[in-house]
Amino acid sequence: MRALTMEPLKAGAVAVREVPDPVPGEGELLVRGIAVGVCGTDREIIAGDYGWAPPGRDLLVLGHESLGRVVSAPGGSGFIEGDLVAGVVRRPDPEPCGACARGQFDMCRNGKYTERGIKEIDGFASELWTVEADYAVAVDARLESVGMLIEPASVLAKAWDQIERVGGRSWFEPRRLLVTGAGPIGLLGALMGVQRGLDVHVVDLATDGPKPAAVEALGATYHSEPAAEVAKALTADIVIEATGVGQVVFDAMRNTAAYGIVCLTGVSTGGHSIGVDAGAVNREIVLENDVVIGTVNANVGHYEAAAKALLAADLAWLEGLITRRVPLGDFAEALEARPGDVKVVVTLD
Repeated sequence: MRALTMEPLKAGAVAVREVPDPVPGEGELLVRGIAVGVCGTDREIIAGDYGWAPPGRDLLVLGHESLGRVVSAPGGSGFIEGDLVAGVVRRPDPEPCGACARGQFDMCRNGKYTERGIKEIDGFASELWTVEADYAVAVDARLESVGMLIEPASVLAKAWDQIERVGGRSWFEPRRLLVTGAGPIGLLGALMGVQRGLDVHVVDLATDGPKPAAVEALGATYHSEPAAEVAKALTADIVIEATGVGQVVFDAMRNTAAYGIVCLTGVSTGGHSIGVDAGAVNREIVLENDVVIGTVNANVGHYEAAAKALLAADLAWLEGLITRRVPLGDFAEALEARPGDVKVVVTLD
């Protein structure tokens, strides 16, 4: 079968290669791949920044935003031939920490977890793949065209889970959400904010194209002014930060309402210095009981919540987030950043 493979830590050592068909083990589904989403993590692995092949191997099959159709499933698994599924990315460490032992492997404390398409386990960018039934998430047939969005949506389902847990330490009735960044993570975060009945605002640099239109179609408000100005004017109860831009992060932290929660989902790159009045930021957080949290990855429950959130969304809106679909053989085109891109998908079938 064909698979999109990479020699980790070697910049550009990516190619579609013929690899052996997978053989499902005990308790595993055999799945025919339909599509994988492409995100910044994939681009960073291909740039040689990180990534780890399975032990004893030189190549890693890429792809962690998955969608496939079951070819075969063991009895009692809850799946049958023809079902649509997405695969959970992370696996707990073999000698689990306390969080991993309790199914919260997204909160692994010792860093010995593994991840499909990223760290020591092959991903889903192949014509066939296998997945343990316990790490397969059912995808409703109505989501066949957009089911690969479940993985990024799971990151936001976790973000909202954490926001609501933190808010619940006291009386908490948020009214206004600010999302910084209108990429897939930001837009899915905004979607879930609208689903919660909040007054949702999104700020991004784009002044035209699919991003403003997607925000407006949600019934949310789009801003292209500087993030600091928008944050100061809104004083939102909740901020979901999805850019990873250092200045935007601190602008968000300084301009929430009292008891504000800032959830950081964007991963910043190092080597950039900015001037920050750390004392003023600290004063703001302490005197207003504010909270800043970081979040990454997701567990099985978050994937299931993501699937429900997507099913409750407008399908045409979700389809609008996928701005390009590229065949596996032309994968290099999917890696090119083009104006107007939101989510690019590599098709496998």
